[in-house]
Amino acid sequence: EAGHDLKNLGKMRANAMRSRLQASLLNARWLGTAQKRTLMWQTRKMPQMHEMLDREDPYSYYRGQSESFANITNQEKAKKTTFIGVPIIGIAALAYKWYLEAQEAEGKEPEEGEALKRHTLINWSGTHKVTTKTLHQPQTLEELEQLVASCHASRTKLRVTGAGLSPNGISFEKGGMVSLALMDKVLHVDPWRKRVTVQAGARVSQVLEALRPHGLTLENLASINEQQLGGFVQVSAHGTGASIPPVDNQVVAMKLVTPGLGTVQISGEEPDQQKLFNMCKVGLGMQGIVAEVTLQCVPSHQLIERTWVSDMDTVASQHESLLKNNRHLRYMWIPYTDKVVVVASNKKKPWYHPGAFSEPRPTTPLHDDIRLAPMRSLLSEAAAERKQPPPDVAGLSLAALRDELLQLDPLNVKHVRKINEAEAACWAMSEGVRIDYTDRVLGFDCGGQQWVSEVAFPAGFVGRPNGADLAYTRELLKLIEVNSIPAPAPLEQRWSSSSSAPMSPASSLDPTHLFSWLGIIMYLPPDDEKRRAAIGAAFQQYKRTCAEVLWEKYGCAEHWAKIDVKSSGTWLDKTKSRVRARYPVGDFNVVRARIDPNEILSSEPLSKMFSGQGA
Repeated sequence: EAGHDLKNLGKMRANAMRSRLQASLLNARWLGTAQKRTLMWQTRKMPQMHEMLDREDPYSYYRGQSESFANITNQEKAKKTTFIGVPIIGIAALAYKWYLEAQEAEGKEPEEGEALKRHTLINWSGTHKVTTKTLHQPQTLEELEQLVASCHASRTKLRVTGAGLSPNGISFEKGGMVSLALMDKVLHVDPWRKRVTVQAGARVSQVLEALRPHGLTLENLASINEQQLGGFVQVSAHGTGASIPPVDNQVVAMKLVTPGLGTVQISGEEPDQQKLFNMCKVGLGMQGIVAEVTLQCVPSHQLIERTWVSDMDTVASQHESLLKNNRHLRYMWIPYTDKVVVVASNKKKPWYHPGAFSEPRPTTPLHDDIRLAPMRSLLSEAAAERKQPPPDVAGLSLAALRDELLQLDPLNVKHVRKINEAEAACWAMSEGVRIDYTDRVLGFDCGGQQWVSEVAFPAGFVGRPNGADLAYTRELLKLIEVNSIPAPAPLEQRWSSSSSAPMSPASSLDPTHLFSWLGIIMYLPPDDEKRRAAIGAAFQQYKRTCAEVLWEKYGCAEHWAKIDVKSSGTWLDKTKSRVRARYPVGDFNVVRARIDPNEILSSEPLSKMFSGQGA
């Protein structure tokens, strides 16, 4: 080490001495140009450090290589340059080609049916997202069959996804996914039997349009019509109507592509297939991929819809008759007020029916400037208090105005209370009657992005409600006020009869059983990530408070599209316990072991939820 330091010190001194001498020579005006050049050359020939210390030149190898290269012929130089340079240029060109391909692939629209690598999906509410290794998009049944067989052989995950409307991201799986969006054909309409067969990727709205020329429609609809039929059925979606079951009961046959059994056609009309059919109707995408669905339809008809504002006591006194005398009934409770919006619908009688002349006639709605004035005024006042410019309210619906108001201060209970009171006033000026076809009446504006939870619970029998539905609502409204929960409107309450599918939240062997469905909600601003996170945390607390106080007491089961599939810890354990108490998980797993022995169709959260019993 001492020798190494001495060598460095000597080298530094020699270089410094040489530099000073060269500088003095260049500045010497008394020397001629030729003399300067000669003396400069002599300074370059001064002894190097390794020569002073009588040691080997450490750069001798490189000097020798340089001198040998300088002494060879031009032809030999060209050969050596080519030998070294061509591979370097080739590697650089290849790296540049890969770079361009990666850039092109990143911005390139995929071909139809082409699998997407490392694709990120976000559900409609923006509350869940996944980056999946591969997203497949088959266009035909044959492509889907080959894909399922290949993934089964390689034990590669293949979770089926629909339109991404489920608030909980139940269809997401990072290991691999398949979308049936390109398998969206309406295959056959049978007007005589009133049935339609569609590919599972067809949207509800597409099916309704295909049925319209044949004078047919679906028996019941959810609040929105953009679900894909496969997901619509597999999670037991529902509309409202005390005598109408969830939508899975409209299914009469299905074609499933399964890893273990291949492609199977099952029907609810075949006695030997009845048990398997009922289990697979609400299979959560875990009992085979639904490729085709045959639905029982009903004749197309118009509905007369009446909307009015009432209160708890009045509704309680009329509740049984409202359920019995209306084909569709919906309550929209407004927290921190005593108001509830009642929406009731019935079939319009044909013109030749004797009772047609006594039916309600459509009313002319008030102009938006009058009908929405309470919400518009509150928005202007709230913006002025916060020294914000006055908002442009033209064209904003009631739901859009609610979204705008909540974005200002979504977790402030006083602010939310004012919004709810203004909304109740708007609904009071929106009372009236309208007449239209079912798909235009049963759907409604759900508002913007949101956290939502919905449960189903027994409420007696069709025609004989036991009062549990209104008792639940009373307790929920009280719980919100006692705990100062910033709960916006509405708390939407609907009803259905039972489903024959064991995995439906409304499952029962008795078709006359009545179930009530009730949802809680919090809305999300689209761009403020910090505020979205705060609202998400507040909603989870809101939901868990409901679970602790109400769910076990009333025998609640969560809607499959809204159950917290990505929970962990104690909450996951409680969710698993509720699922196992409500559903025949053992039987479900026995069927799943036959249909999907390698569990490629399940997501990781669902596998945790269903593991350990009957598998």
